[in-house]
Amino acid sequence: MASLLKKSEDLKQASFVAFFLLGLLAIPAYLTGSAAQIVLQDRPDVSQQVIAAHQDAALLALILMEITGLVAWIALWRFRRWHQTGILVLAIVTFGLMASAANIGGHIRHPEILAAATAAPVPGWPRTAAAGAALVLDNPWVWPTCEVFHFVGLCLLFGVVLLVNLRLLGFVKGVAFADVNRLLPWAMVGLGINIVTGMLFFLAVPEQYTQNTAFVWKIGLMLIAGVTLLYPTMCDQAGELTPEDRAPLTGRIIAAGSICLWIGVIFRGRFLPFLGSE
Repeated sequence: MASLLKKSEDLKQASFVAFFLLGLLAIPAYLTGSAAQIVLQDRPDVSQQVIAAHQDAALLALILMEITGLVAWIALWRFRRWHQTGILVLAIVTFGLMASAANIGGHIRHPEILAAATAAPVPGWPRTAAAGAALVLDNPWVWPTCEVFHFVGLCLLFGVVLLVNLRLLGFVKGVAFADVNRLLPWAMVGLGINIVTGMLFFLAVPEQYTQNTAFVWKIGLMLIAGVTLLYPTMCDQAGELTPEDRAPLTGRIIAAGSICLWIGVIFRGRFLPFLGSE
């Protein structure tokens, strides 16, 4: 809002970066909440109805946060007027959903809240989490279909990231960086596909992932790798590279690190059944 009122391009760009990073951080926030739910689900002093409502509200907030982060990434790639209005609307809706989820979560274990409102009603949220789990578990074709799309999304994401970073490292010669950078929307599509399919996997069998240290490593590597996507998206120095130019040393270091990180994500994801299972 402040960036729109002040009409500051730098502030707008900083806001888009913040929304993109919040979209990344919302993923582990939701995953750790599901891990906590598994621990608390058998406690007699905890309302399972409140936990279910909190999970549904958190999932809706996560969905909106990821959409906001994705639109912010698109806005960083290409500034458009509709991006600003769209992100503002999405941010307001997401904030409301996040605040509601936090309020419901406060009724799970905080005695000071429960004492003040022992009969606090639980909002009738759509059973999004249960619906997602049922979609995967009740339909045998959904899991393998999601596996296929997950692989396609990964190919789009890693393929574009690899090509862009190889150009920064100087291995793809004779091509202007701007020409390679036009492929970034395909990486955005791939990341979106992987987030959707990955969440369906998680909703179906959350304990399969929360109890696996390899999955924790995968998410950690993915968050760091996601941050490296900002460099080719918004760095003016990289965008001005001609076919004969080399990227600056900082760009080459980030590019090499990005490739290694995404390979680590793929490795941990592929070997989830064999690494870190407890």
